[in-house]
Amino acid sequence: MVNLETFIEVLDFERHARDALTQMAYDYYASGANDQVTLAENRAAFERLRLLPRMLVDVSRLETTTTVLGQPLSVPFMIAPTAFQRMAHPDGEVATSRAARAQNVAMVVSTIASATLEEVAGGGATPRWFQLYVYKDRGITRSLVERAEAAGYSALVLTVDTPKFGRRYADVRNHFHLPPGLTVANLTGAGMERLSAVKGESGLAAYSASLFDPSLTWDDVEWLRSSTRLPVLVKGVLRPDDALRALDRGVSALVVSNHGGRQLDGVPASITALPGIVAAVEGRCDILLDGGIRRGTDILKALALGARAVLVGRPILWGLAAGGQAGVERVLHILREELELAMMLAGCPTVRHIKRDLVDDTPA
Repeated sequence: MVNLETFIEVLDFERHARDALTQMAYDYYASGANDQVTLAENRAAFERLRLLPRMLVDVSRLETTTTVLGQPLSVPFMIAPTAFQRMAHPDGEVATSRAARAQNVAMVVSTIASATLEEVAGGGATPRWFQLYVYKDRGITRSLVERAEAAGYSALVLTVDTPKFGRRYADVRNHFHLPPGLTVANLTGAGMERLSAVKGESGLAAYSASLFDPSLTWDDVEWLRSSTRLPVLVKGVLRPDDALRALDRGVSALVVSNHGGRQLDGVPASITALPGIVAAVEGRCDILLDGGIRRGTDILKALALGARAVLVGRPILWGLAAGGQAGVERVLHILREELELAMMLAGCPTVRHIKRDLVDDTPA
């Protein structure tokens, strides 16, 4: 039995996961595309940013609450959509949902989860959003949207950076596939739930290439909006002009994201792309960010540069590997405590006090 109290930072969980998980599972979760330049840059860019704290501010009372899409959040971070969580723990996404409920943190659920979206909803996370990949069979996509609506999801997060999955060398070398007993659970019954090993290739890359729709355009964002009563976010934007195109198509919010460094290698860190997009949007919608969040100070920096909230991905998987629901709860607790301490030391008693001048991003 792992003593979770000995884990005092998120990196402790990753160090444990490296030994606890199978090589294939760890590599799938941890690796990025090609030379992993963008994967490394997601962290390096945060580390280059310097904080300029304000002194002699009354921080005797801290308030971390905020809203996204008008939905209240107890903290300005959410659980990002990550696939196949049952490779980390038998309860997978259901354990994550229960941890989210216990810690009062919102959760985004992946299309290619290893538990059905209904099972995850039963875990009680709220708000909960559904991340959507668009299948070539639009009937399948429409069915996923209808199921998300019926299960109480309150937003759809359309991922737009995956006309094809990036080439992840670790997955190719491991012939990545789902272990026995695991499936793409949301596609059970549609004949698309199996993800098997493929010679000389990642099974996931082969799965996505055969089933995901690479012909998506901005017109399809309008199609999705017309197909649902839920607000639609676009995830995967790195350019200001794409952000404006998304707004022109009526999206409700944006997620600045490079897919955790797992798609096109050599693109900027999400935190580097954020300020330009914030400036272009001019407050017309909420902007979120993912990629590289490991500490409370990372969250503080992202908020200062204009993000409304951030999404946390890999640390959740490391928490699952360490202790299932309890491990995820511990990760969320650590991030909350670190954020509260960072806000206090920076002179920010509320999220509203986190302003642009808190961060110095000039070259050293």
